[in-house]
Amino acid sequence: MLRIFRSGFVSLVGRPNTGKSTLLNVLIGQKLAIVADKPQTTRTSIQGVLTLPGEAQVIFVDTPGIHRADTALNKRMMDKVRAALEERDLLLFLVDASQAFGEEDRRAIDILNKTSTSVVLVLNKVDLLKDKGVLLPLIEHYKAAYEFVDYVPVSAVKGLGLDELRRVILEGLPEGPAYFPDDYVTDQPERFLAAELIREKVLHATRQEVPHSVAVAVDRWEQAPQITRIYATIRVERPGQKAIVIGSHGAGLKKIGTLARQEMERLFGIRIYLSLHVRVQPGWREKAIFLDALDWRTMAGEDDL
Repeated sequence: MLRIFRSGFVSLVGRPNTGKSTLLNVLIGQKLAIVADKPQTTRTSIQGVLTLPGEAQVIFVDTPGIHRADTALNKRMMDKVRAALEERDLLLFLVDASQAFGEEDRRAIDILNKTSTSVVLVLNKVDLLKDKGVLLPLIEHYKAAYEFVDYVPVSAVKGLGLDELRRVILEGLPEGPAYFPDDYVTDQPERFLAAELIREKVLHATRQEVPHSVAVAVDRWEQAPQITRIYATIRVERPGQKAIVIGSHGAGLKKIGTLARQEMERLFGIRIYLSLHVRVQPGWREKAIFLDALDWRTMAGEDDL
């Protein structure tokens, strides 16, 4: 009997900090998206491909968190979210199951009214619930707000409920061919992944207003047989933020560089020399040419931006 092969595109959408990037990484089985406990960590759409030989190929698309756009950068981020709703075979709407349903959730759900694609409600972070009995009332709140095709409680961090989620995803996909080779995992170039890993370490190392004001661009990538040399610039908006990133006697920047280099070496499987510089660039979040340079699809990393 010939087995049906399923394939399709599945977007992960939801409010900030619901665990979309963590779930993407777990479903794919390797790190493709950076993770931090800061809103708007993900700034663009990220594609990850899961191939189950002889069974299915799922093209996941991670997206920025749904939020009110108050800068040119944030408006671009929301454009990515809206684009991720179009021509998809299935949507996963992630929510934080440890948080009560509120007005922000209702506003986020409104974006789903612009699509006719089937939507699965994924209630993430169930490991944080002391009383699992709150799940059913929470699901009822979401049922009243939108007609989801299914409801799946999971914990991306603990790996709970993922088998059920995979089953629901595969059942929601149409019969179709594999779009990519079996060993294809992501559309992101290593240059972009390197910049994102550096930014992740900055997010982990800083507090206050710094995370929203940080951008990273790879200026040069020199590949040699024994070592790859990466030169990158961390840009912030104010001198005080630069001082925070650099830290006392450069200790902060050194730690950021060490952690980023170690993770790059694990991810890319090569020896890396990483050189980091910090530069103040006021108002970069409103400059279209710089935002174009940050997008991996047009990443330039030019010094005069």
